[in-house]
Amino acid sequence: DEEEDYMSDLFIKQDVRPGLPMVRRMKEAIQKEEKQKEANEKNRQKSIKEEEKERRDLVLKSALGNENKGFALLQKMGYKSGQALGKSGEGIVEPIPLNIKTGRSGLGHEELKKRKAEEKLENYRQKLHMKKQANEQAADQFRIRFKNKQEERKMEGDLRKSQRACQQLDMQKDIDVPKETWYWLEPEEEDKKDEEDQEDECTSSDLNVSEKLHMLTAYLREEHFYCIWCGITYEDSEDLSSNCPGNSAADHD
Repeated sequence: DEEEDYMSDLFIKQDVRPGLPMVRRMKEAIQKEEKQKEANEKNRQKSIKEEEKERRDLVLKSALGNENKGFALLQKMGYKSGQALGKSGEGIVEPIPLNIKTGRSGLGHEELKKRKAEEKLENYRQKLHMKKQANEQAADQFRIRFKNKQEERKMEGDLRKSQRACQQLDMQKDIDVPKETWYWLEPEEEDKKDEEDQEDECTSSDLNVSEKLHMLTAYLREEHFYCIWCGITYEDSEDLSSNCPGNSAADHD
């Protein structure tokens, strides 16, 4: 045999792209599989249910003829095909559709499933509503706690300010020991206090910040005629009561 001429048109026109034979084989395999499925579908014997369904659909799609006794009786009474039922023609034109039950569930099962689905949906909505309410309550409680925390910090700052003023005014009057231990700011000492001092602190810590601030404010006004809110020391109680804008912390707030 003669060798092929690699310069001939037959060889040049051949598609030699890489991977092309593999793609062709895959397409041929897919086409072959589809043809096999079609052949199996044609040769497959239909089940009894499928045959019954086809016959039923065919009968339901075809109109009633004169051989039907009911239709023949209607025609004798003057009924014509396509006419609405009733003396004045206000009735139905198409027959009532036939709902065939194919499942094995009992009567009322569909209604029960529908009712359960509605109950489940209602329960889900209630849970969402309760969750929303809980989130709103949690947000309100957070805002209240945040506001109380801010107010508490403000009172703590006012208390320290009052303690500092009380210590200065007491020392100006040569008072070396405060009336109450917490009337003055605690000195920053490295040495630990004795157990007795710690017990005294525990008794004073029974008062909250608001109570301490109220008591210390009253002491400053009575003892030193000083208003922590105004930052002024008045001459006497009469001057304090007449010239001070307020007589309590709440009035100054």
